[in-house]
Amino acid sequence: MKKIFFDSDIMLDVTLRREQFYLPALNLFEVCHQQNIAAVTSSVAFINTNYFLRKQAPATRWGSLQRLRSLLSIIDVTEAMIDMALKEEHADFEDAVQYYAALTANVDAIITRNIKDYKHATIPVLTAEQFLRTLS
Repeated sequence: MKKIFFDSDIMLDVTLRREQFYLPALNLFEVCHQQNIAAVTSSVAFINTNYFLRKQAPATRWGSLQRLRSLLSIIDVTEAMIDMALKEEHADFEDAVQYYAALTANVDAIITRNIKDYKHATIPVLTAEQFLRTLS
């Protein structure tokens, strides 16, 4: 079974219905469900999503978070992951933490719109559109 990691921007694309990115993100969730692909995210990404939903979509926040939770398994962020991210002195610390969470969870790919922040990744980092094309 494939396992993919959802970065918070993909979760926000679908919950906030961001025009340009909504359909690929929605299709990604649907394909994971239909093709029995394990969809995971980190506890940090889930909390980040809540933060933005609270500001941008307070009326739908709880329902959106509950739907996301029903679709995604949550990976705990550990002390070791934080330590690995700190050693890297990465330009975007949060993305480094996400990377180590995904790496530790043995995912097949990280799905994000921030590919440039994962340039040293040893696992595939793809946009929703790119990942969906790999399945055709």
